[in-house]
Amino acid sequence: MQLSSFACRPEDSAGRAHGEPESGLRTPHQRDRDRIVHATSFRRLEYKTQVFVNFEGDHFRTRLTHSLEVAQITRTICRALALNEDLGEAIALAHDLGHPPFGHAGEAALDEALRDFGGFDHNIQTFRVLTELERRYAAFDGLNLTAETLEGVVKHNGPLRNGVPTVIARHPLAEHFALSMEPPLEAQIAAVSDDIAYCSHDVDDGLRAGFFAIDELLEIPLAAPAAREVLEVCGRCESERFAHETVRRLIDRLVTDLLAETRRRLERAAPRDPAEVRAAGKLVAFSGEVAEELAALRAFLHERVYRHYKVNRMALKAQRLVRQLFEVFLEAPQCLPDRWRRQAGEPGSRRTAETVRDYIAGMTDRYALDEHDRLFKLARYRP
Repeated sequence: MQLSSFACRPEDSAGRAHGEPESGLRTPHQRDRDRIVHATSFRRLEYKTQVFVNFEGDHFRTRLTHSLEVAQITRTICRALALNEDLGEAIALAHDLGHPPFGHAGEAALDEALRDFGGFDHNIQTFRVLTELERRYAAFDGLNLTAETLEGVVKHNGPLRNGVPTVIARHPLAEHFALSMEPPLEAQIAAVSDDIAYCSHDVDDGLRAGFFAIDELLEIPLAAPAAREVLEVCGRCESERFAHETVRRLIDRLVTDLLAETRRRLERAAPRDPAEVRAAGKLVAFSGEVAEELAALRAFLHERVYRHYKVNRMALKAQRLVRQLFEVFLEAPQCLPDRWRRQAGEPGSRRTAETVRDYIAGMTDRYALDEHDRLFKLARYRP
């Protein structure tokens, strides 16, 4: 496919921190995508919480299924705008690799536990995973991704204008990240696709969990047209069919609006290359009406799903578990597995805190539960 002039072209890549021979079969950004998919941290996403803890049901989203859904939406939008689909997909697949176990509850607990050591941010942890913590290659730590993919990950929540974390500032490719400017279009699309995926699919999961009823969607401006159309087409069909039919219409409306508004902004800004995209400000966005409706849907989901008492109870237990793991390893680093114990320093030190941070952040939900049992439960002696 012929790329737009403002797309990130593979042949113009700023390269990798560690030089490697180019592939005869794949572009640099295809290789980035493939390296992410084969990474250990990517496989672990299957057992990391999105909203519902993994073992609560086989049909709820996990970090892995969420990342795949974000990648699919990203690729669709990139194709419609003649952008670099492989770059957009790579950024989308990588964006949650730094999430600790138990979703936002686990992140909040780690951030609090690390308050004397700089706190915790899953976006920075994702960068750390991609550049340091993955250990697959003989010549370097991390995945040695291109500057464009790393820039997209770094700016997942927008430009970094209020200070640059050390792990990013010291990276050999940092000068190519243009940290105070907007990211290229492929990265902007991956970020908005994240919003589309989690809002629409949390409607699905919330219905499955029984946290709200079908009729309540008729009161939500963004969801109401989709829900009414489903009722007209199939009546009050079984809840799973209703949820899916509603969600796919919801995604379609969001993507269609996003494309229309983004095309309007591109026409006004008329960027000729990725550098002009970075300087043009935010170009990928919803129309004002849909942005307001999406905010109302988010508010509904916060109230009815994310703050539901069952979710709150699990979050409370998860935070307690993560805090206890951090505290015991910080004060007793000799209890860490060998690889991590060798990296740690003295009890209570910054070096130990950072090692424990990386160890816990890499855990899946079930591994964290098992590790907690191993540390806090005494097995009964059996002769």
